[in-house]
Amino acid sequence: MRIVSWGFGAMGKGIAKNVIESKNLELVGVIDLNQEFIGKDVGEILQMEKIGIVVSDNKEIIEKTNPDLVVIATSSFVKDVLPQIEYAVKNHCNVITIAEEMAYPFDSHIKESMYLDSLAKRYGVTILGTGVNPGFVLDTLIIALTGVCNKVNKIVARRINDLSPFGKTVMETQGVGTTPEEFEEGLKNGKIVGHIGFPQSIMMIAKALGWNITKIEQERKPIISKVHRETPVVKVEPGMVAGCNHSAKAYIDDEVVIEMQHPQQIHPHLEGVETGDYIEIYGDPDIKLAIKPEIPGGKATIAIATNMIPIVVNAEPGLKSMADLPVPRSILSIK
Repeated sequence: MRIVSWGFGAMGKGIAKNVIESKNLELVGVIDLNQEFIGKDVGEILQMEKIGIVVSDNKEIIEKTNPDLVVIATSSFVKDVLPQIEYAVKNHCNVITIAEEMAYPFDSHIKESMYLDSLAKRYGVTILGTGVNPGFVLDTLIIALTGVCNKVNKIVARRINDLSPFGKTVMETQGVGTTPEEFEEGLKNGKIVGHIGFPQSIMMIAKALGWNITKIEQERKPIISKVHRETPVVKVEPGMVAGCNHSAKAYIDDEVVIEMQHPQQIHPHLEGVETGDYIEIYGDPDIKLAIKPEIPGGKATIAIATNMIPIVVNAEPGLKSMADLPVPRSILSIK
């Protein structure tokens, strides 16, 4: 399968590397606007052997290389990736995007979802939004666990994770590196959004269970660092914001049926915080799952975007969610 990687940040690089190393995938192009990368060999940038493919800033590389699928790792938001998805689809390409809002846009972006579904069916291709979360931990994994329940009354889930592997865009949307005052201002003007994906995960679960969610409430609080923390893309001094503690509650009428908490920060271990993923399903029977430490966000996003490629290429045309497709599995494990 011929693959173009659109976006060559932290996640895009990892996905491209997986494609190069896969026996059944072939990287045929990379698109990115970073002037430091344009014209350079992809393998060289990835500290591998040269592969004879250079990074291009021209989306027409898709038209020239005729890939089976385009992986889009450029933004978190539907409004940003929609024209990129549209261009790929009109060139008869399947699409996987790690834009969080695309994980389940059917309720949050109704018109856009209808358009993309219609467009994909017209061109005979499939579009999927996925990632570690949304896309797996707080939705697909939960849905799978309900499969052994006779009845589900309530779901409580927490993901305590390390943001350190992610790039500049994620740090900005989480408010990492801001002052507490800048954080509050960022919440007001929309530059800081915390975790992107609670409504998507909640509605994916609700649709799978046949629940009619009537209200979703969200709360975002800054995580103030007491120590110096640093990643390749951001520095945090004591008193600055190291992350965002984001929570959500979903109601059916006046009853809370889904609770989610997602405190994200860089290097949580520096203040003794242990990462982990925790899912509690209350029903018949009750189920409690704890994964410690967390499923690593960067590696898992790269992995699931890669592993879903053959599933998406072979799926029925249209805009899909992870709940619509077969269980993901590692394709790089094939020997």
